[in-house]
Amino acid sequence: MNGRRDFLKVGAGALALASARTVVGEGAAKGGVPAFAEGAEELGPILADSEVTVKDGLCGKGASFFIDDTIWCFRDLMRQRPKSMFDNPFLAPLKECHEKYGLKLQLNIFYRTDFFYGLDEFTLADMTDAYKAEWQANKDWLRLGFHSLQEFPDYPWINIDYGDVKKLFGMIRDEVDRFAGDGVFTTSLVPHWCPMSKDGCRALKDCGIKIMECSVGPRYRYDGNRSRLPYGHGLKLEQNRKPETAFYWRDSRNAAIMSSICSYNHISTEQWRQTVNSYRFLLDRDTGMRFKNLFGDAPVLNLVDVPTLKRDTQAILGRDYLVFSNHEQYFYRDYLAYQPDYAEKVRVMSKMMHDNGYRFMFIEDIA
Repeated sequence: MNGRRDFLKVGAGALALASARTVVGEGAAKGGVPAFAEGAEELGPILADSEVTVKDGLCGKGASFFIDDTIWCFRDLMRQRPKSMFDNPFLAPLKECHEKYGLKLQLNIFYRTDFFYGLDEFTLADMTDAYKAEWQANKDWLRLGFHSLQEFPDYPWINIDYGDVKKLFGMIRDEVDRFAGDGVFTTSLVPHWCPMSKDGCRALKDCGIKIMECSVGPRYRYDGNRSRLPYGHGLKLEQNRKPETAFYWRDSRNAAIMSSICSYNHISTEQWRQTVNSYRFLLDRDTGMRFKNLFGDAPVLNLVDVPTLKRDTQAILGRDYLVFSNHEQYFYRDYLAYQPDYAEKVRVMSKMMHDNGYRFMFIEDIA
């Protein structure tokens, strides 16, 4: 199997064919147990003590947008010092879409850049507070969220302990409060690579997180057969393994990630059907956390080209709540999978939502 980095090098057209937009669990119903799960024990829902619920007063058509893996724009702001933070080429089209189409979004941020890209390290502690007034003036549409320490390794939260999550969360939140001020740090969360241990979910709830992303699909007990998972992820699953850690069938057009690791923040296909593309979420009575599969059926922008974005978005218009997503690195020319239409896709998505009667809102607003 090719490595994850080889997959990222695929051109935009092929990436569209490997879109992460899914009909979760339908493949399992039609085709039985996938090959990688043969002989493994299928597990029941991990969030068994839970209820589907919705916040009072939500109505109409809503849309949210988040961008994961964000760190490089902070590095550029610090080193280039533009007069306005929105003179930064990554942030400029986001503000344009806010002004034209009412876009609101959260940037899910790393604490530091990764060694994969070289030793020229930048951390949030290096970030200037010179733009604090602008952060405050624009927090009605632009907020920052917790994501991870850095881009690698894969699945950083899969077997994480309570104290480690709380420590890193505090490091990131404190820096955001320092350089951006109060009210910029969001209470919704998309963990890097998604899976989060039960200890981690408890820590996030204690840190003030109201709602977080979860994975979805048929779930299987891991039996130590590392060939069931790609990219050497079996080793990652085994390190400091928690009892809730398992693997699941991610029903995706990208066959390379159909076998994935899951942890406590995982819902069943039936729980997904009850909440997808709506304001409803799953409230877990054990941890007190609200869980929602935020990706739903809306396109992930870095996995589609513009025609596919338009087609896939047109197909889901009319549903109550749509959540779109993207990743920061594809904007940059020196990234191995640079996408020159990055800003255009954000504009297309924003305009389609605006023109079809959707109002943008923060994910935390539904909790």
